[in-house]
Amino acid sequence: MTQTRKIAFVGNSLPRRCGIATFTTDLEQAVSKTSANVETAIVAMTDHGQVYDYPHSVHLQIADDDLAEYVAAAKYLNAEKFDIVCLQHEFGIFGGNDGSHILALLSRLTMPVVTTLHTVLAEPTPSQRRVFNNIVDISSKVVVMAARGRELLQEVYDVPAEKIEFVPHGIPEIAFSEPDEAKTKLGFEGRSVILTFGLLSPNKGIEVMIDAMPVILQSRPDAVYVVLGATHPNLVRTEGETYRQSLVARAEDLGIEDHVVFLDRFVDLPTLLDFISMCDVYATPYLNEAQMTSGTLAYSFGLGKAVVSTPYWHASELLADGSGVLVPFGDSEAIGREIAALLTDDDSRNAIRRRAYAASRSMTWQRTGQRYLSLFEAVIQPKIRPGAVPPVGRKPSALGSPGVPELQFAYLLSMCDDTGLFQHAVHSVPDRSHGYCVDDNARALLLSVTLMASGETQLPDILTTRFASFVQHAWNPDQKHFRNFMGFDRRWLEDKGSEDSHGRTLWALGQCALNDTSSARRNWAANLFAEALPTAVDFTSPRAWAFTLLGLDGYCAARRHDINARRIRSTFADRLMALFSHVATPDRPWFEEGLSYDNARLPQALILAGLAAEKPTHISAGLQSLRWLMTMQTARTGHFRPVGSDGFGDVGLPPQHFDQQPVEAAATISACLTAWHAEKRPEWQSNARMALDWFTGANDLSVPLVDIDTGSCRDGLHRARPNENRGAESVLAYLLGLVEYRRIVRSGSQSATSSQLHALSA
Repeated sequence: MTQTRKIAFVGNSLPRRCGIATFTTDLEQAVSKTSANVETAIVAMTDHGQVYDYPHSVHLQIADDDLAEYVAAAKYLNAEKFDIVCLQHEFGIFGGNDGSHILALLSRLTMPVVTTLHTVLAEPTPSQRRVFNNIVDISSKVVVMAARGRELLQEVYDVPAEKIEFVPHGIPEIAFSEPDEAKTKLGFEGRSVILTFGLLSPNKGIEVMIDAMPVILQSRPDAVYVVLGATHPNLVRTEGETYRQSLVARAEDLGIEDHVVFLDRFVDLPTLLDFISMCDVYATPYLNEAQMTSGTLAYSFGLGKAVVSTPYWHASELLADGSGVLVPFGDSEAIGREIAALLTDDDSRNAIRRRAYAASRSMTWQRTGQRYLSLFEAVIQPKIRPGAVPPVGRKPSALGSPGVPELQFAYLLSMCDDTGLFQHAVHSVPDRSHGYCVDDNARALLLSVTLMASGETQLPDILTTRFASFVQHAWNPDQKHFRNFMGFDRRWLEDKGSEDSHGRTLWALGQCALNDTSSARRNWAANLFAEALPTAVDFTSPRAWAFTLLGLDGYCAARRHDINARRIRSTFADRLMALFSHVATPDRPWFEEGLSYDNARLPQALILAGLAAEKPTHISAGLQSLRWLMTMQTARTGHFRPVGSDGFGDVGLPPQHFDQQPVEAAATISACLTAWHAEKRPEWQSNARMALDWFTGANDLSVPLVDIDTGSCRDGLHRARPNENRGAESVLAYLLGLVEYRRIVRSGSQSATSSQLHALSA
């Protein structure tokens, strides 16, 4: 039975008016919605004798200046047996010198602590450094929302890299929309609207934006600058509304009071989203770079707004690559010029909006909640024994939960012509200059017959025939090899392809021979497989052996009386076992001295061959090697991290993290589900889900690689960004992985039929 986790969030909470309160409340709700087996609570900091009507999610409050209440809160959390505490740290929200009172709570806790750092100071005072270092030392993990935060933690505070996690600021899940409807609703119809929202304080640079308005009005006389937000409560307590009044006077002195609207309100989320929706440009004219995170920036970016900002840390990272516009600090001329340019150029403004919206999909609160819960699980779980699979932050019960994408083939179809499937794409446009290859057309045939075996919506039969025709044409009877590369002019560029491409083609043919709904194509596939199989006997590539074994699994089930095929299957399985016996050590149970591409296909093929021949030693070696591979492909926070191509072939070294390729995730899904059929351990289902989630954003960059509406898939993850090209190999990897995972979701914990087991090798 899945254990219920109790998670406490210590920080501010709505209805207190501050960014930390909004963040804590949103994060608690996001985590609570992630799983039915999670109980959440907030321990709220209450400031300066204030009284708030807290919601039910707040189980306890602490008067920020009362040290005894911090101690009492620690006793409460321990007595209620919370599994983990997530602290929201900002120096100004806790009592004592530089917030030192919070140490009285943290030091008494009996459960792990994960701390979200909303500020990381580049030049702390000695007192700030002492408090901060103590908090970091107590914390099992610290979370930052900007890469600059990671750098400062390492450079200024000597925090180990493995203790730091990056999770972007969460955003609401809102559809991309035009501003007109919201403008009408809020009374700004027919105006060009610039917006800034958030609690007013002098560091926000509102005066710079006011000074920029005359420049903007020269090009857009209809422009209006809306300043939405109450004055910061701390400022009100010390100075009243002096700052707001100075801003109003500034606009009047410039004669633009009709074009600057101050709305002294702290609005609820629906109202806030209406205001963001109505703006044409969002402005954050902060006055210095030391702004680690900005919830206002994240929300506007996530709603697909054209943002013009000064280059503070968070903005510099979020608005890179054309997702926004950066201007110098304090330069009203520059900010006015850039905003005026956007308001007079619909194409440029809308291009920025689309880029921002697309780039922000991995930042939704749902995704943020999942990442935090995964991190919590990784911290809570006990240390991993040697050879075991590390915690992945996802329970097997999640297999039946919502969130498994539907299969979409629009992009795959756009990559095909009357010859077959194009090999590469420039972004999402098929690249004719690189033509076609049998590797991808064989994979496409494999996808088609896997869909047939799975009971899913099938590809058009004419398309399956086209892929089969390409494979047939690739066969070179004189060389007894499949050719691989074909130019756009339909001329073959070689007489024979690689061992791996030959093996992959046999894999597709073997599965076609078993699972195609067309008896004529089944016979065609079996006959061509039998003709091409003898060539593979002399192959030296372990992956070619594995691909051929995957094909033999289907072919031998379709042609049970082919003794020669069964003999070759035994030969290849024995070769993999010989490699394993020669190279594997207790600490490194693997087939080779290094890791390369399609790694999981090796244990998958050995498990399938062992099942077919009823050889427990083969099955055991396959499961042992796959378990070890999963430890190499699981990040400390529990998300999938495939072996990066930068380290392919490195001997005896840990795998490189980048570049990450979709074929590794697809191979892992297949292998884990094959392992599940072999021994029915829920870890394999959980690991398969982890690999699938890599496609949708649970990865090192927290960036979705797929467009679930079209079925397209980016070609991988670089160190700082995804590869925006979407070639055939990548989209087929995603679709093959998805169809297999969907099959296991439908079948639940029931044993597979024989045909399901054979189709699982696809």
